[in-house]
Amino acid sequence: MAAPKKSRGPAGGQGRPGRALALILIAMVALTGGMFLAGQTAPRLGIDLAGGTSITLEAQSEPGQEAAINKTNMDTAVQIMERRVNGLGVSEAEVQTQGDRNIIVNIPKGTDSAQAREQVGTTAKLYFRPVLTVAPGTPTPEPSASSSGKPSPSASPSSADNGKASATPSVSATTQGRAVTGALKTDSSPTPKASATTTADATPSASAADQAAAAKLQKQFAELDCSNKASRAKAAQGAKPTDMVVACSSEGDAKYVLGPAEVSGTEVDNAKAGFDQQRGMWIVNMEFTKKGSKQFQAVTEKLSAQQPPQNQFAIALDGEVVSAPQVNSTLSGSAEISGSFTQQSAEDLANVLSYGALPLSFKEQSVTTVTPALGGDQLQAGLIAGAIGLALVVIYLVAYYRGLALIALLSLMVSGILTYTIMSLLGPAIGFALNLPAVCGAIVAIGITADSFIVYFERIRDEIRDGRTLRPAVARAWPRARRTILVSDFVSFLAAAVLFVVTVGKVQGFAFTLGLTTLLDVVVVFLFTKPVMTLLARRKFFSSGHPWSGLDPKRLGAKPPLRRSRRVNASTDPKEA
Repeated sequence: MAAPKKSRGPAGGQGRPGRALALILIAMVALTGGMFLAGQTAPRLGIDLAGGTSITLEAQSEPGQEAAINKTNMDTAVQIMERRVNGLGVSEAEVQTQGDRNIIVNIPKGTDSAQAREQVGTTAKLYFRPVLTVAPGTPTPEPSASSSGKPSPSASPSSADNGKASATPSVSATTQGRAVTGALKTDSSPTPKASATTTADATPSASAADQAAAAKLQKQFAELDCSNKASRAKAAQGAKPTDMVVACSSEGDAKYVLGPAEVSGTEVDNAKAGFDQQRGMWIVNMEFTKKGSKQFQAVTEKLSAQQPPQNQFAIALDGEVVSAPQVNSTLSGSAEISGSFTQQSAEDLANVLSYGALPLSFKEQSVTTVTPALGGDQLQAGLIAGAIGLALVVIYLVAYYRGLALIALLSLMVSGILTYTIMSLLGPAIGFALNLPAVCGAIVAIGITADSFIVYFERIRDEIRDGRTLRPAVARAWPRARRTILVSDFVSFLAAAVLFVVTVGKVQGFAFTLGLTTLLDVVVVFLFTKPVMTLLARRKFFSSGHPWSGLDPKRLGAKPPLRRSRRVNASTDPKEA
């Protein structure tokens, strides 16, 4: 006689709820521990909640150059201003366009507003300066300590063979000082016959003022720490084009002594990044105006005869060296910069060169100090509204679902913990700042999360109405509820993603929070709500259909049990019925 087949569990299966609960518990403990280890026990607040400064800038054009104010140039200006403000260590600052001519800069509390206004309110200054000395970006510990230079890309005519990137020889601090003093005496870029030796020989004849200026510049160069963002931003602050300056690379890994500017960035007519198929590398092609071509030809003729690092010219934007290619031959109207570029770095350099050529400046329209009082009042009102909404949801759950409301409340609590810890960690990680629209997004998410519970509970109650007992009803209801929940959350997440992409500023905070909480809703329902419901279905209070469980078959109008009727039909003995 064949052995009887083992009966399969109900559709959907019971799964292993303990594993899912352990997984989400580990995640909660890890996120909470990371929050305390990072020292960020609360979400960072935006300008509307923390207060700060709001600066409105209006784009100005030179006569006959009104076409320069266009979307591309405005977007480039926003990128430059963001880089300036972020150099002050304000990662949660907002820089965005308003209309066709205005740029709004919102800087949260805790930043020097005067310094911020100076950083964002002036036009980007781009200059080509000869390199006199180069060293690693850290401070020089002793005057006699030697330091090696930074590998630099090479520049060459677009019609000739390009030079290859080569390392700059080490330059001692003594030689650095001689180069600085000699350059001050000559008050010009190095001549073809100049060398470190002749520079040193010229030092004794320098005037007392030149020697004092050289000593000051040398000390500033030795003490400069380019790894520090604040020091990097202030290195060449306030310098004139005719001054010798110390400057840092944009990455902070090298520092320079630069001679007076030989060519202004306004003389760059065009700059584009491209990929050289023959050499398999990214390059930047630039073209100069007629005046700039003559200036660039004169300076490259001098620099091409020098020894490293004095055969380099620095492309300095707002006092930072974005590139310092070597000159291998005399260049004229067009030039090509090659080196260890990636596509992104080549495009960034091309944008920098192009922006330096724009006849675009900004006029400060208004500076407003934003106090957190208004935002605090609005936040308080929003939290009160959220609390009222949550209370109404709880009252509805308790009145309608009774015992099932406990599962819903625990799930909301887990969702709240995950949301809070993740928002706190995202502050230092990506600069996320909680503003009023973001708070609104979190409040809206309460309804989305509650909707998922209701869908699952109603599916269970439908199964009970069809005559099934609780445990198979929980298992059979899950696949149907799961599909509905996933579709609903996908639509909500898609709406949040589209809103995030097509909007700017504070509205993005609402979209980001809505998308984040929608994803967390899926996690909570799958890893907490479903497992907890599976475990509680085994408890007598729920499985017996207690009147306060919310699953009373009589109150739900259940049909006669399907399982019992099946046993009657399958039985061969009438007494078993």
